[in-house]
Amino acid sequence: MQVWSADAPAPASHRRLTLQPRERPTPRPDEILVRVTACGLCRTDLHLVEGDLEPRRPGVVPGHQVVGRVAIPDAATGRFDVGQRVGIAWLRGTCGACRWCRRGAENLCPASLYTGWDVDGGFAEYAVAPASFAYRLPKEYDDIAAAPLLCAGIIGYRALRRALLPPGGRLGIYGFGSSGHLTAQIARAQGADVYVMTRGEANRALAREMGATWVGSAHESPPRLLDSAIVFAPAGDLVPPALAALDRGGTLALAGIHLSDVPSLNHQQHLFQERDLRTVTSNTRRDGEELLRLAARLGVRARVTRYPFERTADALADLAADRLSGSAVVVL
Repeated sequence: MQVWSADAPAPASHRRLTLQPRERPTPRPDEILVRVTACGLCRTDLHLVEGDLEPRRPGVVPGHQVVGRVAIPDAATGRFDVGQRVGIAWLRGTCGACRWCRRGAENLCPASLYTGWDVDGGFAEYAVAPASFAYRLPKEYDDIAAAPLLCAGIIGYRALRRALLPPGGRLGIYGFGSSGHLTAQIARAQGADVYVMTRGEANRALAREMGATWVGSAHESPPRLLDSAIVFAPAGDLVPPALAALDRGGTLALAGIHLSDVPSLNHQQHLFQERDLRTVTSNTRRDGEELLRLAARLGVRARVTRYPFERTADALADLAADRLSGSAVVVL
C-alpha cells in the first residue's frame, strides 16, 4: 500500500511529508483493518510534520479524521462487519484502569495513545484501529462530509462545552478554520450570537456567510462583551485579548493541543470578576458519539476543499500558508 510518512520535521512548504510504499498492516484480534476512503486534514497534522509536536516514533503516518470501510473485522468482539463504514478519530486508546478512566475522563489518561502520532493514521490506503475506539457514522453524511467531524467537530464540541456558554449567550471564536466554522454552526443552532475574530479575508467571509453576528480581524475587540470564548488558533498572544473581551463571569476555552507562549496576564484586566480560563485535552469517546448525533440532528456541514490522495503534501502546505478556509479532506 501507499502511505504519506512524516520523516524529519520541517516546514510543510519543504514537502517533508513523503509518499512511500509499505506493507499493509495486520490487525490484532481486537482491532479492525480499514480501507481508507477519505481523511480530513487537521492543524495537529501540521504541528506534527513541522515539529511543533515532537514525533513519538520515526516515520509515523499522520491523519486522524479517517473514514473508510472495514476490510478485516475485529475477531475478538465482533463489533463491526466487513464492508461497514467507520470513522477513526484522534484518541486511539487508553488504559481503562487509571483514576481518570474510571471517572469518565479517559481523555486525561496518562497512557492514552493517538492516531497519527503514536500509531500510523489515515494518510494511507489502509489503517488499523481498536474496534472499541472506532465510530459508526451517521447516514446523513457521505465519506467526505463525515471526515471533518472526527476531530474538528469533536474537539470543537468539547471546547464549546468547556466554554460554558449560557443559553442565548454571546460566543467569541478566535480562529475560524475547520473547528471554528463547525462549532459556530452548533452554537448558532442553540441560539447563541457568534462573534468571530480571525485572520484572512476568506475566513472572515465564511464567518459572515455562516451567520456570525460580527466579524473582525484576529486581534480586534468585539463590539460587545462576551459570555464565553474559544481560541482555536494556535496563537498564545490571543489569550489576553480574548480574556479582556469576556464579561463578568465569562469563560475562555483554549482548544488546541499546541499553543505558542502566552504573554503575561494582568489580574485586574484579564482574570478578575470571576473570569475563567480553561483548556481542552483531547476528547472522550462519549464526546465523539454525542457530537455525531448532534451534528446530524442540527444539519451541521463542513465547507470542504477536496484533494486527491496524491496531493496530500500540497494540501498540508496550503493549510500552512492559510490558502484554505473551512475544512480540507484528502480523498482516496
